[in-house]
Amino acid sequence: MGRLNISNWIEKWLIPSFIISISFNELYCPSVSNAYPIFAQQNYENPREATGRIVCANCHLAKKPVDIEVPQSVLPDTVFEAVVKIPYDTQIKQVLANGKKGGLNVGAVLILPEGFELAPYDRIPTEMRDKLKKLSFQNYRPDRKNIVVIGPVPGKLYSEIVFPILSPDPATNKEAHFLKYPLYVGGNRGRGQIYPDGTKSNNTIYNASATGKITKVIRKDKKGGYEITIEELPEGREVVDIVPPGPELIISEGESIKVDEPLTNNPNVGGFGQGEAEIVLQDPLRVQGLLFFFASVTLAQIFLVLKKKQFEKVQLAEMNF
Repeated sequence: MGRLNISNWIEKWLIPSFIISISFNELYCPSVSNAYPIFAQQNYENPREATGRIVCANCHLAKKPVDIEVPQSVLPDTVFEAVVKIPYDTQIKQVLANGKKGGLNVGAVLILPEGFELAPYDRIPTEMRDKLKKLSFQNYRPDRKNIVVIGPVPGKLYSEIVFPILSPDPATNKEAHFLKYPLYVGGNRGRGQIYPDGTKSNNTIYNASATGKITKVIRKDKKGGYEITIEELPEGREVVDIVPPGPELIISEGESIKVDEPLTNNPNVGGFGQGEAEIVLQDPLRVQGLLFFFASVTLAQIFLVLKKKQFEKVQLAEMNF
């Protein structure tokens, strides 16, 4: 009887709870392997190549704009905002991995100077926390705290991303200095056209692998996509090109085609862009000295005006005398 009760309890409570737990994890804790920043993190020690190009451009081939806004200067050991803007038309839809249409995700990588890093949550001001919404940032690598990545996240909600950044303090960090520093940013919207292993995604153009005549176009029923048979000339052998679900064919049976000519349209509506900005780590003593200089100049001007007024009064009194 005890075994029967335990069995009933497992079926009634434990199994449903386990299923709910799995569903929750899939909805709110997606695997990082599904996020495109992981491709760069796994394959590149540094996301910025020696040429200055950010490696995301190796998979996201279309060029799109991106913008970054930072303060002109910041004081040591202070939290400031770096705002990355990834503009695109939020009404457009992209081809998903299953061939269906869906909204675009966005992501960004922010490469900060050495010593700058993501601000701890307890240091972030309350008004800045409201701008962060529910974003979850991460370091590019554990030993590279100055490189921060985010995404993929829904583009409709996060086409403007606020990074909370903590500036270094040269008094405690001997590697930091009061200088002007460059910041680099890469911003992406939509899926890539090439995977890191060199294979194509279904979000790009597919081309003919041979010159000849298209003799057969078969649409796959279950998963979608096409099998295109080309009778290669002059050999006469048949070549089969596979087109995954997503791209739309621009050819038909009976047409002649040359090698590398497109079989499909270009379904990509996203792209990648990169930019840079400069920021000055300002010495507070310099600011104080500048304020003192401005104050002294102002006082000198005031005393000069007062002295002039006094001189005019003396002259007027002498004339009356």
